[in-house]
Amino acid sequence: MPAQATAREHLATADDDAASGVDVAHYRRVLGHFPSGVTVVASEDADGPAGFACQAFSALSLNPPLVLFSVGHTSTTWPRIEATGRFCVNFLAEDHEQLCRAFAVSGGDKFAGVSWRRSELGSPILAGAHGWVDCTIEATYPGGDHTIVVGRVHGLDADGDSNPLIFHKGTFG
Repeated sequence: MPAQATAREHLATADDDAASGVDVAHYRRVLGHFPSGVTVVASEDADGPAGFACQAFSALSLNPPLVLFSVGHTSTTWPRIEATGRFCVNFLAEDHEQLCRAFAVSGGDKFAGVSWRRSELGSPILAGAHGWVDCTIEATYPGGDHTIVVGRVHGLDADGDSNPLIFHKGTFG
């Protein structure tokens, strides 16, 4: 691969899986050994609040303040969030396993019975969140069967008294 290759040229596609020799089940099992926090990415449009569970979240840059997450191409929620141009990443607290499961399913009113308030940008901040980051969409990039979303941070806060919900080896902890 040339030294000047772009990130896009390094991204795998579904067709690359067979050629790479990487078994998908083994890939998931090995990467599951890396613990991650669990988030809910949310926004609100004319139809109400929309959100999905996401564990592929990371800080990206201090200056400017940027974060990133990835969302699967099959998500029916992402197009609604993308259309608003903004989102809030809610870090789930250790007692939010059921909340995470509710936001991980496709369809239905995921916000039914969920307490939340609007961020300064108008996106949902979930009650009891371990932390939150309020963003506008800075850029999106293709990433195999996902879209990589970069968000510019406009506001954020954390609850110093709670512990995060962690996902590790296929279970919550």
